[in-house]
Amino acid sequence: METLGIRLKTHRKAKKLTQQQVADAIGVSKTSVIYWEKDENLPKYDSLTALGKVLGVTAEYLLHGKGEANLDVNVTDQFPIAGRLVPVISWVQAGTWTTMDSAPTGTQFDEWLPPNPKCGKHGYGLVVVGESMLPDFRPNDKIYVNPDFQLSDLKTGDLVIVVCDNEVEATFKKLIVESNGMVLKPLNPDWHEKMMDLKEGCRLVGKVVGLYRDV
Repeated sequence: METLGIRLKTHRKAKKLTQQQVADAIGVSKTSVIYWEKDENLPKYDSLTALGKVLGVTAEYLLHGKGEANLDVNVTDQFPIAGRLVPVISWVQAGTWTTMDSAPTGTQFDEWLPPNPKCGKHGYGLVVVGESMLPDFRPNDKIYVNPDFQLSDLKTGDLVIVVCDNEVEATFKKLIVESNGMVLKPLNPDWHEKMMDLKEGCRLVGKVVGLYRDV
């Protein structure tokens, strides 16, 4: 009798994914995937839905063997998975994110980006909002962020994520390094705020290392 574990293992191997890659993609431990494939445990609903997205099948099919076995559009058809998928987080989360430990155990992410080695081990994605970084970055673009950069390696022209103590959300700006400190600048020449000093209480929490744009 075909079980959830058999269907999961079959489709994982068909996608040429390891158990670790599946675990990284949906934010669980490799042990969880092993138990699921052995039918020693059942994934929670959020994990089941995430598994469906990664494997290109419906959650209903994984659970009961019914419904669509294959979806026309899925994350692994859009790009080959080689390495760690990058979770897309919120601008609020970006303010405190330094390692994956910033996300509580079992956190489920709604969206993932293709692997980008420049992100490092703890990299994440953000959805661009607003027009301060036009024309290079449009609203709804996704950017890759590496939180494990070295402050001493930053230079003028680098794109950074900044958070200030009196603000809930992080922001995205271009960095200008001057002899007496650092200045942040929007790329949009028509933006109302031309420059802002990296004042006390503000800190750089990530370096932007890539762009992902839907077409």
